[in-house]
Amino acid sequence: MKHTHQPRNRARIILFVSLGALIVFLVVAFFAYVSDHHRADETALSLLNNNAFIRQEGNLTILEPDEENDTRAGLIFYPGGKVEEAAYLPLLNLLREQGITVALVKMPFHLAVFQINAADSVFNIVPSVSRWFIGGHSLGGAMASSYAAGNESRLSGLILLGAYPVNDSPIPTLCLYGSEDIMLDVTKLTGVANLLKIEGGNHAQFGNYGVQQGDGIATISREAQQEQAVAAMLAFLVNPA
Repeated sequence: MKHTHQPRNRARIILFVSLGALIVFLVVAFFAYVSDHHRADETALSLLNNNAFIRQEGNLTILEPDEENDTRAGLIFYPGGKVEEAAYLPLLNLLREQGITVALVKMPFHLAVFQINAADSVFNIVPSVSRWFIGGHSLGGAMASSYAAGNESRLSGLILLGAYPVNDSPIPTLCLYGSEDIMLDVTKLTGVANLLKIEGGNHAQFGNYGVQQGDGIATISREAQQEQAVAAMLAFLVNPA
């Protein structure tokens, strides 16, 4: 009987070792995947380090306008997948300069899918904001859209950059995308009332993180694309209907 149990025990040991090796491999592969992310450029980082109106609080970077320009409107922003959140500071600082408070969220592993409800922590941090909006870029936009569904009473609108709504929420929505963005499935933008195609823009130039593999080649500058995006965002933040 002892001899008959030995093959079974050996098989179990082999199975456990194999499963352990597989788990280790998957963990290593995951961390290798998430560590290879797009980093903010020097222009973005300089804003983080040298702007008195930008501060960090936990997993949030808060951009607050000066009191004279404060519109009492706020935007919660989810960054794109595998993109360092600071990469969006040049775009978002343009909004801040026009009186918009912005809460830029740092996501676990730079993937908003791991913390879709991150906006929950924002509302009480800046009590001066009377109207909150939510938005994001690419995957961050999709997750912002997911959050908006069911939270319409807390939000005045949704802003998507290089992204499309993932549900049928009635919340007012603005979608912006570049004409050279070949990463976005534009067929899923059908039916969006507030839709703006930025001629010459692409997917990556909403942020300052360099070139993104698989993206189209922009025919306008990053600054020009962001300026056009901010103009449309401001108009929507003032009147989202």
